[in-house]
Amino acid sequence: MASTAERSSLIHRALPLITLSLFTLALWVLHDALRQYNYHHILAQLRVIPSSQIFSALGLTVLSYLVMTVYDQLGICYVQHPLHKGKATVAAFISYAFSNSIGLFLLTAGSIRYRLYSAWGLSTEEIARLVSFTTLTFWLGLATVGGIVLIVAPLEMPAIGGLTGIYSIRPIGLGLLALTAGYLLIVLIRRRPFRFWNWDIPLPSMRLAGSQLLVGSLDWTLAGYVLFTLLPEQSSFSFFQFLSIYLLAQMVALISNVPGGLGVFESMILILAPEIPADALLSSMLIYRGIYYLLPLSLAAILLGANELLEKKPLVKKAMRHADRWWGIMVPPLLAATTLVGGALLLFSGATPAVPGRLHWLDTIIPLPLIELSHFLGSLAGCCLLLLARGILGRLDAAYVLTAILLGLGSLFSLLKGVDYEESLLLGLILAALLPCRKHFYRRASLFSEPFSPGWIVTVLLVLLSSFWLGFFSFKHVDFSSQLWWQFTLKDDAPRFLRAMVGSTALLLILAMARLLRPAVKDPGQPGPDELDQAQLIIRQVPVTLPYVALLGDKALLFDDQQKGFVMYGVEGRSWVALGDPVGPREVARSLAWNFRELVQRHGGQTVFYEVGTDMLHVYLDMGMTLFKLGEAASVELPKFSLEGKKRSDLRYSHRRLDKEECSFEVIPVSLVPELMPELQKISNAWLKEKNTREKGFSLGRFDERYLRHFPVAVVKQRGRIIAFANLWMSEDKNELSLDLMRFLPEAPRGVMDYLFISLMLWGKDQGFQHFDLGMAPLSGLENRPFAPLWNRIGAVIFQQGEHFYNFEGLRGYKQKFDPVWEPRYIACPGGFTLPRILLNVAALISGGIKGIVTK
Repeated sequence: MASTAERSSLIHRALPLITLSLFTLALWVLHDALRQYNYHHILAQLRVIPSSQIFSALGLTVLSYLVMTVYDQLGICYVQHPLHKGKATVAAFISYAFSNSIGLFLLTAGSIRYRLYSAWGLSTEEIARLVSFTTLTFWLGLATVGGIVLIVAPLEMPAIGGLTGIYSIRPIGLGLLALTAGYLLIVLIRRRPFRFWNWDIPLPSMRLAGSQLLVGSLDWTLAGYVLFTLLPEQSSFSFFQFLSIYLLAQMVALISNVPGGLGVFESMILILAPEIPADALLSSMLIYRGIYYLLPLSLAAILLGANELLEKKPLVKKAMRHADRWWGIMVPPLLAATTLVGGALLLFSGATPAVPGRLHWLDTIIPLPLIELSHFLGSLAGCCLLLLARGILGRLDAAYVLTAILLGLGSLFSLLKGVDYEESLLLGLILAALLPCRKHFYRRASLFSEPFSPGWIVTVLLVLLSSFWLGFFSFKHVDFSSQLWWQFTLKDDAPRFLRAMVGSTALLLILAMARLLRPAVKDPGQPGPDELDQAQLIIRQVPVTLPYVALLGDKALLFDDQQKGFVMYGVEGRSWVALGDPVGPREVARSLAWNFRELVQRHGGQTVFYEVGTDMLHVYLDMGMTLFKLGEAASVELPKFSLEGKKRSDLRYSHRRLDKEECSFEVIPVSLVPELMPELQKISNAWLKEKNTREKGFSLGRFDERYLRHFPVAVVKQRGRIIAFANLWMSEDKNELSLDLMRFLPEAPRGVMDYLFISLMLWGKDQGFQHFDLGMAPLSGLENRPFAPLWNRIGAVIFQQGEHFYNFEGLRGYKQKFDPVWEPRYIACPGGFTLPRILLNVAALISGGIKGIVTK
């Protein structure tokens, strides 16, 4: 039988196909409901909607979105975080502008909230609780309002497909109110929080639960009233009767998982309100889509461009500096959404007839072939924008350039094919929002390397199917035949649509084939001698020494195309763990981080960056990853290091004591290391036996002759005999000195490693090195405070109370006596409940497997 994980994976893969099927069914229902009408009937109904109704709908939309922002303000109260209400308002507006327009496929409200709130200091646990709270508020509002209206103003369901209609839907209303009452009862009588694994989920207070119901109900009521305001005069529904129709349609749209409920919502309204003429009702819903969905999304894009321009003004730079961090996180998602909308706009425009008066005027200025070509190329540009939106989300520099070019060309084509100045203006606004944001698109990677998730593929197909349906609906009066393909006259819009449809389909097929014919992704393997040599050349050009551990040869290496940088990583279970930040120049390192993430996605794994510093944290946040603090690394400033003064008396005593015991320090150059291998091997074996342990790997060095031959070795001798040694990592620019493998004989004098450290620091200072890396103290620097993240609180307790398992405090205390500078180290990985499993996989990589963890 299939495992739970396999069943979950199967459901996840089948969901996009189910969504596509439901959307196709919705298009069929729309086609059937509108069989008596054509495109011109819809346009005529759009023109007769009074401006007073449109302005009323605009005002109600503003009020509705203001109510939505209260969701997050209540959520902040629930998690008890002192975040400013203004930030919560911004997060809520952006989240709902996305989720209403795009739906669950590309970016959910939860993922957007995570990106914003993590930048504002909320922990993963707090964000998860806040998102759960706002989601619950959303559904409680739907259940409360739906229950009331379905009882007070029950709707008689019409017969569909010959089936007898449901005569009463009051039981559905009673069921919804029962759910709401059950929630309030649980809040009232239960005092203890729910426990899910190791997470406590406290219940809100009764006052907060009541606020949830009130705010959620008001939100749904206002949303329904916006569409009710736009209904034609022929409507005889009361507000409560129509609200029941609206809520049922929204329920079905939400269950369908179609982005924004597009098509499904409209189909359900047409089915449930047959008394209203379908052309008039569809016209009202088109205006509703524009006001309630697209307008907020466009406003967010305009604000985005304005923010980027204002940042460049000296007078507002200071004011915008604090907003830059979270705003930069939101730039690509916002622009990806607007790029997707721009592509859909060009495709929909190509599928509908041009305005006759404008087209005749255009014919007097430019020749017909240019009009035909502009129409065809405009649709192709729209198709390309749908695909480039994925690259925009991935911060590809090539996607930025091509999107800017295609938006400009699309705006021009809109004018040349029919003087569609409204469409041209909207595309120009999207371009104006994109242009100032160049700095956010830094990845130099191939467009074909960007993976397309099933959700993205289905979204592109949904837009394409919608444009095809719109075209066939617009020209339903045309007798389609093979002769249409070759008709080129000013009034022949249908042939232009057919040619554009075939061109767009052919373009997508060509690009799909190009992706399928790409070389297969190589599975990770051990690096060969040539790869290790190339890695060593790159390491010599960077100012840090950790990358030298790549020369162990136990980690796979991912190079950039120019061989200027690399990522070293290992795979354990589903965890693909990169050790440290990508190695190489800054721009190369940023691109490599994304390349590694793409590689992991193609293999269905989870991306992990282990033991990273602060330089690239913004890149990991851009990827939507969660940061957990592992501890702090100690670095001694060698120019200031000495054994003089009262503060260094203990170090001075330890060093002099071993001098009196006839100990000496020496650095053996690389050329002489092979001669000492047998003696070093004996010391290493004796150390392992004494410690009752085995060799480690991944982030720790091990005794391997091929590995040790790359480095000088520091040794401590007693009466001419080597009693301790360590291999040295030295940056070529003398910025950093550190050691890796440290071994000593059991009979060596007490304090021999102190002697080695002190002597090495003094030697490094004489050689002109700037820093000595003492390595990381795990769990060091984590705070156990009420508002600290859960992982920090757990880690702080282990650090203070876990001496039976590992000498956490003792290790930090040992390093502290050298008076180092402490710098934080993090693990970047998916959030939620994945951290324990990821840490177990990292431990297995270091210990050589799960067995190595248990047996030391």
